[in-house]
Amino acid sequence: MLEYRTQGFNGYAVKYSPFLDSRIAVASSANFGLVGNGRLYILGLTPEGIVFEKWFDTQDSLYDLSWSEVHENQVVVAAGDGSIKLFDIALDEFPVQSWQEHKREVFAVHWNFVAKDTFCSSSWDGAVKVWSPHRTDSLVTLPTHSCTYSASFSPHSPTILSSVSSDSNLRIFDLRTPASASNHLTLSIPLHSSPSTQPGLAPPRRSPPFEALTHDWNKYRETVVAAAGVDSIIRTFDIRSPNHGPVAFLPGHDYAVRRIAWSPHLSDVLLSASYDMTCRAWTDGSAMGLRNEGAGQMLDQLALGGGKELGRMARHTEFVIGLDWCLFGSEGWCASCGWDERLLVWDVKAIMGL
Repeated sequence: MLEYRTQGFNGYAVKYSPFLDSRIAVASSANFGLVGNGRLYILGLTPEGIVFEKWFDTQDSLYDLSWSEVHENQVVVAAGDGSIKLFDIALDEFPVQSWQEHKREVFAVHWNFVAKDTFCSSSWDGAVKVWSPHRTDSLVTLPTHSCTYSASFSPHSPTILSSVSSDSNLRIFDLRTPASASNHLTLSIPLHSSPSTQPGLAPPRRSPPFEALTHDWNKYRETVVAAAGVDSIIRTFDIRSPNHGPVAFLPGHDYAVRRIAWSPHLSDVLLSASYDMTCRAWTDGSAMGLRNEGAGQMLDQLALGGGKELGRMARHTEFVIGLDWCLFGSEGWCASCGWDERLLVWDVKAIMGL
């Protein structure tokens, strides 16, 4: 395990470069993101450990970041003052572009993996926006009418994007559809809906609505999305069956789940980061035949669609907020950051006992 200390700044997001296996970025905030400056760290992974390369200070907290998919030196960040800034790490001090349309804190930014020339953002102002780095204003505004903590483009489509919000809904937008009154909204799935049950078992009690904080698209199954939030349970959904409730139901965290990320290598594995100071690895059961194992048992997570915890990493000493998988090298390396002012780079296979 490798460690780097973001002295005086609490980590909110970490992302590996999609171009270089030795480069990693961390978005951080002073004073736990409540008040004060932000800092974008650019770090290098070397045989001697994690080394500092550059940082950029901002006037307000930073809550998220995303690397450009077309320019290896550019990274976009989400700020607490409602701004979005694009930095070029080959330059010093100032961003090369800045946008200021959101009315509240911007909590998520995500680059389009397919089209590569756009990215999206979401904010506490109840809107998701689509941007081009070559335009000074947004391309599209998608209202959610609730505090939106996470937004993401599908890794399988250049025009489909999603969000989760404080109203406990997963929304799917398709930019190919007419805007009309729906504003490109094609699906709205209540995350607290009851999961489908197996024959002969009593239906589960419906969960109360909860603030959804994070979601991620499966990298291999284009209709599967995982989501989680303050009720500490991870749920997966198949958007082909929006009325059937969660496909997998993964309880285990003690407090809110702040970030989830599907593996880029295995179709059934995902990671989670939580306010309980742990990162955990899970399988949703889709590759293990777990669905039938719970047929004669009580209504536990297996009967609710498969899935179980594979292992956990508990080296953080404060809330874990940021999490990302490495695309390169040996499968299973990832990075996490949190309010303990620490970036940890570690091997998921080690906590899974592989």
